[in-house]
Amino acid sequence: MSGEALALYVHWPFCVSKCPYCDFNSHVRSSIDQEQWREALLADLAHEARLLPDRRLTSIFFGGGTPSLMDPATVEAVIDAAKSYWAAAHDIEITLEANPNSVEAARFADLAKAGVNRLSLGLQSFDDRALRFLGRAHSSREGFRALEIAQRTFRRVSFDLIYALPGDTEASWSATLAQALALGTSHLSLYQLTIESGTRFASMVAREEFETLDPDAAAALYELTDAMTSAAGMPSYEISNHSRRGQESRHNLTYWRYGDYAGVGPGAHGRRLGMRTIRHRKPENLLSAVARAGHGISEEAPLSTIEAADEMLVMGLRLREGVDVGVIEERFGVDSVVDWDRVERLVGSGHLHRSRTGIKLTAAGQLLLDHILGEIAAVQPRALAIAS
Repeated sequence: MSGEALALYVHWPFCVSKCPYCDFNSHVRSSIDQEQWREALLADLAHEARLLPDRRLTSIFFGGGTPSLMDPATVEAVIDAAKSYWAAAHDIEITLEANPNSVEAARFADLAKAGVNRLSLGLQSFDDRALRFLGRAHSSREGFRALEIAQRTFRRVSFDLIYALPGDTEASWSATLAQALALGTSHLSLYQLTIESGTRFASMVAREEFETLDPDAAAALYELTDAMTSAAGMPSYEISNHSRRGQESRHNLTYWRYGDYAGVGPGAHGRRLGMRTIRHRKPENLLSAVARAGHGISEEAPLSTIEAADEMLVMGLRLREGVDVGVIEERFGVDSVVDWDRVERLVGSGHLHRSRTGIKLTAAGQLLLDHILGEIAAVQPRALAIAS
């Protein structure tokens, strides 16, 4: 394993407020003890480092929650510690998610000095009415200002937009997307509004306080997005992520290509050495676990070869490049990951491309990813006996 690539995910769970669409592990607290959290994250990180020696660190991603609420000194301490445990790649990518309100934008220069070289900005919309609907704590004016500051401060900048909101049309989304493409970033994350169980939006829809966009209309917006971003030289490389060539999120590619990543902080997931790890979700529970055991892990279990093979298929099909089923079968020692007869039927219907053992979604297939996975996955792939 010496020198093998490794990604690090650091979860900062705190937010100013909880957005009604959000099902991420985020929490609102009246006060945050930055020093206490710095020490807890460093202890949690040290535990992972002991289990993953001699790796090459290719990326760090600070997600949340709202990581731009972190004290830059905490960000710097985590980056420095990670680089002391692992040899950092010469082009290491260090991303931090940020909200665009004025208070957080004022921290951008200090975050850059701390070592962050890529910012992911949660604009979500350019329209104040839509921002209010989404429960965002910033205005469109603040969003544009924060983007301007970010582009002056960081070498690489991405921003998020949410579309397929109630009332969205092809004309309105086309205008928004054209504006986004003209803003000069090299990466965009474009997500359709999804009503997640347990969110405030889910309760509002159940009470019929608003109606979600018709599925056919949402599909038309997805196709429009693919056409416009491709024409602008920023095609999708994953279902919802678009970039210029060479500007893809290297950290997220580690997930989708099924590489190892360590996850620290409340609710963080990790995958290392054939193990799945999950940290305590509630911030206070993680602090207690770190004080008691020296780490925040609440669940840790080995992945079976069948589970791992299936996960690699699911993750890989999200990518435009697709996945090589033969590589999966060889890596995990299973003799069948997909039902090839069903694959051929979906090739014939225009939903999949196939080249030998490689498969990838067509544009039509991208709209039906979950259905296609259910169709093609082998019911129970058999593990092969591998001679030692």
